[in-house]
Amino acid sequence: MTLPINEIIREKIITSVESHLPELTPRDIHLPAIERKAIVAIGMRRSGKTTWLHQRQLDYLQHGYSREDLLYFNFEDERLQDFQAADLQLILDAQNRLFPQKGGAKRILFMDEIQLVPGWEMFIRRILDEGEYDIYLSGSSAKLLSREIASSMRGRAWEIEIFPFSFKEALHHRGCVPGKRTELLNRKVKSEIDHYFEDYLTVGGLPEAQGLNRTDRRQLLQSYVDTLLMRDIVDRHRITNPTALRWMVRRLMASPGGLFSISKFASDLKSQGISVGKETLFEYLDYLQDAYLLETISIASDSVKRKQVNPRKVYPIDPGFIPLFDRSAKSNIGHALETAVYIHLRRQKADITYVKTHSGYEVDFLARHLTGEEELIQVCFTLEDPNVLQREVRALLESSIDNPHASLLLLTGYSFSTKQPLPKNVQVIPAWEWMMT
Repeated sequence: MTLPINEIIREKIITSVESHLPELTPRDIHLPAIERKAIVAIGMRRSGKTTWLHQRQLDYLQHGYSREDLLYFNFEDERLQDFQAADLQLILDAQNRLFPQKGGAKRILFMDEIQLVPGWEMFIRRILDEGEYDIYLSGSSAKLLSREIASSMRGRAWEIEIFPFSFKEALHHRGCVPGKRTELLNRKVKSEIDHYFEDYLTVGGLPEAQGLNRTDRRQLLQSYVDTLLMRDIVDRHRITNPTALRWMVRRLMASPGGLFSISKFASDLKSQGISVGKETLFEYLDYLQDAYLLETISIASDSVKRKQVNPRKVYPIDPGFIPLFDRSAKSNIGHALETAVYIHLRRQKADITYVKTHSGYEVDFLARHLTGEEELIQVCFTLEDPNVLQREVRALLESSIDNPHASLLLLTGYSFSTKQPLPKNVQVIPAWEWMMT
């Protein structure tokens, strides 16, 4: 016998209030001090959006709120498949009947997988206007994408991007965060962190992948990719050429930090007997980026045409995906390091491009930060070879001619010291130390 909708709502609210909120790994996420905007968590599947909502509940409890004032409601429930926007008010009414409000303080509303309710946007805008709730939303990247929120909420939403664990968060998850500033750590501790960091570059930062053996981790991450492709792209966008899409994914994910040209890729597909137009491939690339599987950056230039004609560099959203697609039989630790550095810059909301110097040298990143600061960053896992060190420094110095205000960083995979003289304006530091400051 099917329960009436009011009974289902009542049961879910009571279950939420009585459920135990586990201690969770803290996420380094900035929240704005701004009124009457819904906070919307977006990001790749399984990156920790729902967990972050639970963490926010714990934060409110620590600030004196009661569980009755925190309304968490997950719409991923087969009993709610006919739920409509007009029914959303029933949730608030049920909470007020179960737990009458004491005093005039705002209550906090958490709605998970809200995209499953058609027309939810109008309800959320009305609740924001009434001003009685602070609102947090989260949903699958299949239907709750950044650009869709911006249009449907008409400036009433503040987007919070949830990435896989950063290295600092991964250390928190292990319970081994150093208690001192990185520059004060002794050699033994730095060596231990070097080891943890190399492990992080292999495992990646997706929460469920932490602590798994290699076989289980690969199977888990492959399931993430397969689910994302089918639900977030093929089904959602009604892809008619899934073969070309999968070829694109394999090509892009197999060469992190590599250059990618749609025109060249279309020609390669044609040589394999797969016919697909360039415009379609551009759409596929947009879909993959919208779903947070990978991202691309363009060459640094003030010329729009130069950006269009030059290939883009590609990075997966997490270094843990790299071993799934690498077929070179070589170590890919350098690619993983470059990917981790890129994602760290993304977390900082930097504007990121790559640089090609007049002599043909390439610098991995030119990062322009919201503060106005600029960084030219070269990434190299090991600098034991003096010729490699000299080449990387030369590329930075030459690129600084056109970017005179940028600081020059050479990031390595582990703690490194050299007796070779270096220019005073070039810093050589472990990438993990740079990430933790």
